[in-house]
Amino acid sequence: MTLHASLGSGGGFADPVQSSQSVFRGVMDALARPGSVHTIAEPVHTPSPMMSGTAAIALALFDHDTPIWMDDRFSAELEIDAWLRFHTGAPLTRDASYASFALIHGGVTLPDFETFALGTPEYPDRSTTLVVQVDSLTEGPELVLNGPGIRGSATLRAGALPSGFPGRMRANRALFPRGVDLLLVCGSELVAMPRSTIVAVKEV
Repeated sequence: MTLHASLGSGGGFADPVQSSQSVFRGVMDALARPGSVHTIAEPVHTPSPMMSGTAAIALALFDHDTPIWMDDRFSAELEIDAWLRFHTGAPLTRDASYASFALIHGGVTLPDFETFALGTPEYPDRSTTLVVQVDSLTEGPELVLNGPGIRGSATLRAGALPSGFPGRMRANRALFPRGVDLLLVCGSELVAMPRSTIVAVKEV
């Protein structure tokens, strides 16, 4: 069986329209409520090491008008490249500043945000959304989140994020309305951190 035939035999949504709409609503809800954990219920079989939540986001949001950048770990997997091209039609780019979305295999290797498109004051939507896989959404240093969509404050423990992550998020917030938005994925679970979110380490 050819790779093309094997890709066509499975790996996408069973019901592309309904599932895409469900995942899209889930992502929008997560962005509206930063720090809250959402479950992406649509099952997707994907090439390792892409998580099911990452794949579902790709199927729902990527298309031929959204250039995709992948980090070295993802780029090394030719099956992921083929899967994305076949199921989404999205073009892949090696220029991160041109990407609509970026796929990051592990949060600990999260590139500098300045690597990506940050938008402009006139067109802040012309920025990169980072889809970042993490080891856990229940373990790790406790982060305190404030900002639009958060009543009072929210807390989050996300494993395998860089030690300087809160400072990087503060710098990202200072660029508002420019800046990148983050979607943290662990398995089928999702947490959003839009550019408007203020992140700090919880004081002991």
